[in-house]
Amino acid sequence: MTGRITKGYKALLEEANAAIETLSVEDAIAASRDPGVVLVDIRDVRELKREGKVPGAIHAPRGMLEFWVDPDSPYFKDVFGEDKKFVFFCAAGWRSALATRAVQEMGLSPVAHIEGGFGAWKAAGGPVEAPGDKTG
Repeated sequence: MTGRITKGYKALLEEANAAIETLSVEDAIAASRDPGVVLVDIRDVRELKREGKVPGAIHAPRGMLEFWVDPDSPYFKDVFGEDKKFVFFCAAGWRSALATRAVQEMGLSPVAHIEGGFGAWKAAGGPVEAPGDKTG
């Protein structure tokens, strides 16, 4: 049964969104000023170079996220051991919904993701470091 799946991405997204906290972009912009919140950009490094990034957000590539979150992993990043709220985002909110559900299922808490992702952030006038900008 090559190529046959039993659950598509739409169902996965629907399940994830039903189980996680989703922040509006306005709430996410406000939360970005809170020292108890860590914004986590899971986009590919090429996307950051092409589109820019959110000042102060940490970059945790989607492909490594579970390894960076798990303290038993040789790839664990200390930031994920901090007592903070982690707010994930990608380009449009699909990958970050799935990522947020995955880390929530791992026991990371509190977590949320940004509805509409980086695209919505930019459209709402959220601060963005331009590609190639070395500040921050």
